[in-house]
Amino acid sequence: MKRVFRNFIGIITIVDVLCILSVGVVILALISMPRALPNKKIKLKFTAVTNEFGNFIVWFLKKNLDFIHRPKWEVDFPARISEKKWYVGMSNHLSWADIFLLLFTTNYKFPLLKFFMKKELKWIPIIYFVHKTIDMPFLNRFRADEIRRNPELQRREMENTRLAAEKFMKYPTVAFCFAEGTRFTDEKRAKQKSPYKNLLKPKVGALMTSLSCMPKVNELIDFTIIYETEKRSAWNFACGEMKGAKVIARSFVIPEELRNISGQNTPENRAKFKQFIENIWLEKQELISQRCF
Repeated sequence: MKRVFRNFIGIITIVDVLCILSVGVVILALISMPRALPNKKIKLKFTAVTNEFGNFIVWFLKKNLDFIHRPKWEVDFPARISEKKWYVGMSNHLSWADIFLLLFTTNYKFPLLKFFMKKELKWIPIIYFVHKTIDMPFLNRFRADEIRRNPELQRREMENTRLAAEKFMKYPTVAFCFAEGTRFTDEKRAKQKSPYKNLLKPKVGALMTSLSCMPKVNELIDFTIIYETEKRSAWNFACGEMKGAKVIARSFVIPEELRNISGQNTPENRAKFKQFIENIWLEKQELISQRCF
């Protein structure tokens, strides 16, 4: 009987999410149509409208899933975050559910999070329309060996990131990426020889390029996600088996020399930025060890 009820909750959740997102993206598409006009003021006005409606969709979806799942989230956020400012953000990555968890817990507390998404996801219609209407960019994820064989791939990816970051400057945003580039597993950690117990090594390319194209940004928000359960599949989330979670956000002032790199992706600048992120990652690992369930 428990299994039947669990599967029923999973089906109800999926139907609920698909219905809300489907209706939401259709409305977003209609609202976004004036952005095609060659008028800067109109573009900016309707960018603001689409972002605010995006926030409303997140709020409405959150209320629905609150009723279905009754989640028990512990949230610890800085007090001085403003919805009227720009930030870059990053997080560890454990599950497909991370996106929902981050959007729900930051809703109307932070500017809307804009995720750098894997290009393979563009074939999912709802995700493609989200990309088009509220400027969530698609990026390729090239392996190190692919970049070594063809260095042009890295340059192309940095250009895509730069163009996305410039769009982010139209309205207060958290330009967000999962710094590990993939979901954490013990197998990936062992293969990567990560020095962290609960984390993969962070990648800094997208963050560094975003920062260089967003002159209004002087803070980085690092989110740490901790789940109570080891069951972390999309179906586990839909069935309400990931109710227990902690989301801890910390704000870091970005050093002046890193804010003024102006897109100069030199080995020296990259090394400085990498060290900045790795220091945060060391603190994050300690935080996970202290705050785990």
